[in-house]
Amino acid sequence: MEWIVLAAALVLFYLLKMRGAKGVSNITAAELENRLNDRNAFFLDVRTNGEFKGRHIRGFKNIPLGSDFSKLPHDKEIIVICQSGMRSQTACKQLKKLGYANVTNVRGGMNSWRG
Repeated sequence: MEWIVLAAALVLFYLLKMRGAKGVSNITAAELENRLNDRNAFFLDVRTNGEFKGRHIRGFKNIPLGSDFSKLPHDKEIIVICQSGMRSQTACKQLKKLGYANVTNVRGGMNSWRG
């Protein structure tokens, strides 16, 4: 019986962790491809410098997760990517807490990028 409660708690924790932050939009990598020339967006890659140097999308600025995001433009949509979508989701939550109104996460991150 205890293992059922533990398993249920783990599933609930995982589902809550995967749930998007309130007020954060999500787009796919395919949708991102259509947005790359959007001058009203700031493109943020929150992976490590090494990951970014290895492979990145032109137009994205590399500011690793854990950095100070408070200097990003407030008048643009912030589109955030990482390797899988987990760190970018965390960064989106941080941006919302800092008062950024228009924040978008790229679901699947670089793992889903084919461009």
